[in-house]
Amino acid sequence: MKMFSIALVATALCLAPAVNHAAEKKACPADGKNIVATAVEAGQFNTLVAAVKAAGLVEALSGEGPLTVFAPTDEAFSKLPEGTVESLLQPENKDKLIAILKYHVVAGKVLARDVVKLKSADTLNGKAVSIEADGGVKIDQANVVKTDIMTSNGVIHVIDQVLIP
Repeated sequence: MKMFSIALVATALCLAPAVNHAAEKKACPADGKNIVATAVEAGQFNTLVAAVKAAGLVEALSGEGPLTVFAPTDEAFSKLPEGTVESLLQPENKDKLIAILKYHVVAGKVLARDVVKLKSADTLNGKAVSIEADGGVKIDQANVVKTDIMTSNGVIHVIDQVLIP
């Protein structure tokens, strides 16, 4: 049930793709922040944070990990049909929301250099996401727009669409 992670360094987000992962750790440390704290501070994942809270997954996201998260931005959530987010945040839709959120998370730390070698990955909701790496990386139909954001309990890759299992 552990989920999402997003890292913040001092006052600037480290959202550039990694080239040298050893150097990245020094330039882009998790700064000791768990996934929930860093997601809140990032400022571009407000809808994701609200969904995590509504799903009751805050504690799970604060765990040790490691986890790999394909995290949709607020802009990605805005692409959903009107009323979808509001509906998912209702208590009666909590199970559906949990299933969707868990579909964005893979157990373990999978860096960009590893993702491009995969054809699929099993998510925490029990279903696999497809991975396509041809001139860019797609997770199902979502484009990966930022990679290898290191956190205290895993890594995040930012995506431009919400994944629906």
